[in-house]
Amino acid sequence: MKDLTYIRSKTAFIIDMDGVIYHGNRLLKGALEFVEWLSHNHKAFLFLTNSSERSPLELSQKLARLGVIVDPEHFYTSALATAGFLASQHPGGSVYVIGEPGLIQALYDAGFTMNNVNPNYVVVGEGRGYSLEALERAVRLITGGARLIGTNPDLTGPVEGGIVPACGSLVAPIELATNTKAYFVGKPNPLMMRHGLRRLTSRREDTVIIGDRMDTDIVAGVEAEIETVLVLSGVTKITDIPRFPYQPRHILEGVFEIPE
Repeated sequence: MKDLTYIRSKTAFIIDMDGVIYHGNRLLKGALEFVEWLSHNHKAFLFLTNSSERSPLELSQKLARLGVIVDPEHFYTSALATAGFLASQHPGGSVYVIGEPGLIQALYDAGFTMNNVNPNYVVVGEGRGYSLEALERAVRLITGGARLIGTNPDLTGPVEGGIVPACGSLVAPIELATNTKAYFVGKPNPLMMRHGLRRLTSRREDTVIIGDRMDTDIVAGVEAEIETVLVLSGVTKITDIPRFPYQPRHILEGVFEIPE
């Protein structure tokens, strides 16, 4: 099913990035025209991404390098959501982080200090800093009492050459070794959706979420009662959809279909 007129009538858009706007450093078909359509039609929009590697400013600069100009205020990441959640749970605490600068900066900004001896939390995001040494330290710290937090539950992420392991896959060995379940803050956690709606100052009835993942984007929209649009430009294939107990309201080949 797809009703482009209905999708276009929405006043606010929550949009995933990887697999929707780009694959790695390759802009997807129609992404520029879609963002221009959002601006020209005065739509409120927020890029709500489970990626924790980059800050909103870095994401804005990345899109600019790809030819799409979007101000940093239009981005909200799982790193920011994770930092905000931990600040509400344990203000001024300490963390051991396996992740990239976007996650570390978000935690610093939320008042956390880095601690590889006796932290309150072990926080895992995506990144190249994942190693056997880091995994072993994380296991020791959790065994010693630290709590395990994952920025998002995505098992894989799309890049130019296919897919790569994402946060959920990197957290799994730590969960298995410690017999501990991580708490994931990113989509489909309702925290992310509530943050998104607050940022947009929008009602859920006026909002649509666009994503490429059934297990994060679409289920997040279904559980938040927000109109869902699945695009087939990322992880999910058309043959994957029937095996899920929930379904998207609309299925598009990509965001290039949305502008008139």
